[in-house]
Amino acid sequence: MILLITNYNDPTLFTVFKCAVSPSGDKIFITNSSHSKVLTLARDGTVLQTFTDPDLQHPRCIHVTALGQVLVCGVSSSTIIQLDGEGKKKLATLATKRDGLNHPLSVFYNRSTASFIVGQRFCNNILVLRVK
Repeated sequence: MILLITNYNDPTLFTVFKCAVSPSGDKIFITNSSHSKVLTLARDGTVLQTFTDPDLQHPRCIHVTALGQVLVCGVSSSTIIQLDGEGKKKLATLATKRDGLNHPLSVFYNRSTASFIVGQRFCNNILVLRVK
């Protein structure tokens, strides 16, 4: 077991909310909901990138597809964004409130149906969005 991050400042904050690993296993992507950040770490815990964007408020879920696409849900911004495989920059805003998002908490990309499956807060339905 490797301890990657220790939060000595404020243990009440969600320093690591969710994480995902790149297909090659060389990068770990972490959502820090309290500070609206996505961190990219090396396997040894070294911070490689820190990503923030006004379209991503309180990121909760993060999913890395088999092709290395990084998808992140912003629960307060009701957005799903795609980052590059390094976690360095936003490639696209994939969905927003206009698409029916309501505080997304989980996302999964289904390659066989070319759709995003989204779980949401305050909602009993699973949202399925087809990629155009």
